[in-house]
Amino acid sequence: MQMAEGKKSIPLSSRSDVSAALKTMLSALDKQFPAGRSGFSLGETCAHYGADIAEMEGLSRAMWGIFPLLAGGEALPLSEKYITALKLGTDPQSSGYWGDTGPYDQRLVEMAAWGLGLALLQDTCLASFSARERDNLHRWLNQISDAQMPDSNWNYFAILVQLGFKRAGLPWDREAIERRFNLMEAYYLGDGWYSDGPGRPKDYYISMAFHFYGLIYATLNGEDDPGRAACLRERAALFARDFIYMSASGGESVPFGRSLTYRFAMVAFWSAVAFAGLNTFSPGVVKGLILRHLRWWLRQPIFDRDGILTLGFAYPNLAMCEDYNSPGSPYWALKVFLVLALPESHAFWQAEELPLPELAAQRVVPHAQQILVHSAASRHVYMLTSGQLELNNYVNTEAKYTKFAYSSAFGFTIERGRYGIKHAASDSMLLLSEGDNYFRGRRECEEVSVHVDHIFSRWSAWHDVHVSTWLIPCDDWHVRVHRIDTARTLQSVEGGFAVIKAPYQLAPHEGKAGCRVEAENGTSMIYDLSPDLAREPDCLVTPPNSSIMFAQCAAIPQLKGELLPGTHWLVCAVQAMPTDSPLTPELPVFQRENNQLVVTPARWNKSITIVF
Repeated sequence: MQMAEGKKSIPLSSRSDVSAALKTMLSALDKQFPAGRSGFSLGETCAHYGADIAEMEGLSRAMWGIFPLLAGGEALPLSEKYITALKLGTDPQSSGYWGDTGPYDQRLVEMAAWGLGLALLQDTCLASFSARERDNLHRWLNQISDAQMPDSNWNYFAILVQLGFKRAGLPWDREAIERRFNLMEAYYLGDGWYSDGPGRPKDYYISMAFHFYGLIYATLNGEDDPGRAACLRERAALFARDFIYMSASGGESVPFGRSLTYRFAMVAFWSAVAFAGLNTFSPGVVKGLILRHLRWWLRQPIFDRDGILTLGFAYPNLAMCEDYNSPGSPYWALKVFLVLALPESHAFWQAEELPLPELAAQRVVPHAQQILVHSAASRHVYMLTSGQLELNNYVNTEAKYTKFAYSSAFGFTIERGRYGIKHAASDSMLLLSEGDNYFRGRRECEEVSVHVDHIFSRWSAWHDVHVSTWLIPCDDWHVRVHRIDTARTLQSVEGGFAVIKAPYQLAPHEGKAGCRVEAENGTSMIYDLSPDLAREPDCLVTPPNSSIMFAQCAAIPQLKGELLPGTHWLVCAVQAMPTDSPLTPELPVFQRENNQLVVTPARWNKSITIVF
């Protein structure tokens, strides 16, 4: 199901438009949902948990859209099947019983949706429940109170369940809420930022989990817990000032990290901001962030022929998914529809949609070890980053976290095999091989420091190959400087941003060797600024389905060279811009003077000087 033909604009501007889009998605689900069942199957692929849990997961995730619709006063006849499923799933005597939970159980995750429903709808959610059915529901959900689970955003699931109990008039446990909040306080970093548990990443889980759930709690329990509510709101407001830089003017967001198959959830934070009435940006700006994002997504081929959300990102792509992604997992995207709990008369819906406010060209985010760079009018956003790594080592962890740069327009590619450079996800990476066609790049960083004008990292490809990397934004260009100390003879390959396969040029520019690819989705360039070692330009074509943004083969402009044992300095300038966006043709100038790196952007009146 495509909600638009080709790339033409989708209106999607009013509450009724947004409600209709959600109902279209729910209607497709309803066709896969037999009456009298406690779950439904959306496909034959598997997650690390069983098919029975995957069936209840898909059902529960639909509730992130259904409950806000009901809270907003809309009649939704199909919701009766879901309420019946809840009764069956929580009844130990039913054949559809969802079962008792164990440690680290996926069913604990899905309980949060039902906690939200109880919290939003209060006792009306239970209007059709008998006393026994209420007891069943409470007993089943209450398993989460003392459950053993990852020390991460999962703690919020227990909080939402207890909040739902309280607001629906069921027995609730204040101490369980306190205990979970206290655990999460240990990984608050400051300035609105958390990590997703001790030593864990700072990715979209900070926006679509910590702040999303925190603002729901602050809004629905603010009177009873005013101090914590004020704290949660203040932290979310601080976070918003950074997070807005993840959005491009056309609605795209910079893809980074795991769980990207949740798609629209990338801006669920802004829906929580609207729901909470948080005074960060005007309702019109927040409305624009959400609606442009939805319009962009609904132009992508993300639904199958039955109208079901697929696994993948901008198209169906199992190769990029994590092992906890079942066929129903993508429906966490429906968290963005929390705004439908707000009535038509609310200031959010009455506001005129506004574009992005004027933003600085660069935003340094020290807690996330990122620098976000906006082109003119924010048509393109790219992120320079270092130091993050998902310790669980999910599929393609390096591609999702450890590249030098990520782009709102060009995303990134994933590794498709272990042998050969064409499979090795070389975009926005420096890869090294010992002559055996197996390539290694940056994974764990031994040191990271974030500065106002650059990010530094130190990492080791082997125990005797050490790399110091400086990432330096220069308007639409960014400069990468690598000092490599190697005891081995190595082959090096460094890639720019990946675009759709297209003809390329290897002609020098301003006397510098490099590669320029002009594709239907934009232009990507990399030029060698190395002071000592001349590298050879090339263009690599990857297998199809390598990019998370497009299914076609990708073209990656590259620089290649051999490194003999010793110390080498590799420097390059990289730029990519979407189609019809102006390029900055003049190359930055690089110099290494004693213990200083000096980068001079062509259109600046000053240089960037880094002491090393």
